Amino acid sequence: MMGPAHSLSGAAAWLGVGAAAAGLGHPMPWPTVLVGALICAGAALAPDLDHQAATISRAFGPLSRALCKIVDGLAHATYKATRKKGDPRRAGGHRTLTHTWLWAVLVGGGFSAAAVYGGRWAVLVILFIHMVLAVEGLLWRQARMSSDVLVWLLGATSAWMLADVLDDPGNGKDWLFTQPGQHYLWIGLPIVLGSLVHCIGDALTVSGCPVLWPIPIGRRRWYPVGPPKFMRFRAGSWVEIKVLTPVFFVVGGGCALGALGVIG
Repeated sequence: MMGPAHSLSGAAAWLGVGAAAAGLGHPMPWPTVLVGALICAGAALAPDLDHQAATISRAFGPLSRALCKIVDGLAHATYKATRKKGDPRRAGGHRTLTHTWLWAVLVGGGFSAAAVYGGRWAVLVILFIHMVLAVEGLLWRQARMSSDVLVWLLGATSAWMLADVLDDPGNGKDWLFTQPGQHYLWIGLPIVLGSLVHCIGDALTVSGCPVLWPIPIGRRRWYPVGPPKFMRFRAGSWVEIKVLTPVFFVVGGGCALGALGVIG
């Protein structure tokens, strides 16, 4: 799928988690619902770090372009080192390492650890990164028409304001993990979820997605998981734009009402 659909599906997924948590009697404070949805929307773009033409490669200027080259090389090297006889040879690393459950868990766990041990400044950096990505994904038309500096200023301002809101007692920095020293431990969850939602979205397309790596399936370790081929579509096709995108809007809106306790 393309960037906007990935981001929108990520936001809808976190709102679904919020609705489920409310239904189970453990509702999120509204700042956690909002911040988690934005982080998940941004994280849903992150697996395309292995693609030098993706939205995320442009998000942070030369820094993100250089990072994409490094990740692409790492992903390609990992593919070559771990592929089985049934896996085809390939020239790049797109839709390999960063499109797996293991990558999602490692990245989410790393960000959680950074938030817990790095304090407020680490939280601000995490929020800034994902706010910028959320703007690039959810408001992609406006982002394309604006300068990168304006997008970065919006991301930085949003990160600072949201961190202040979360820091107020009862506003969500200790949601789910309530013991001393566990503040913001939850912040890796929307990052893991966003990455997995991205993989599921790509699995629906013609190429599929090797989300189960390194678990081997038959003669392949990089098996492109997906539905039957007649149910798949090309990225950016009418199915994505005319069908899935409206569904993400409706489902996300309904889940938001459930997460905030408006409907039960």
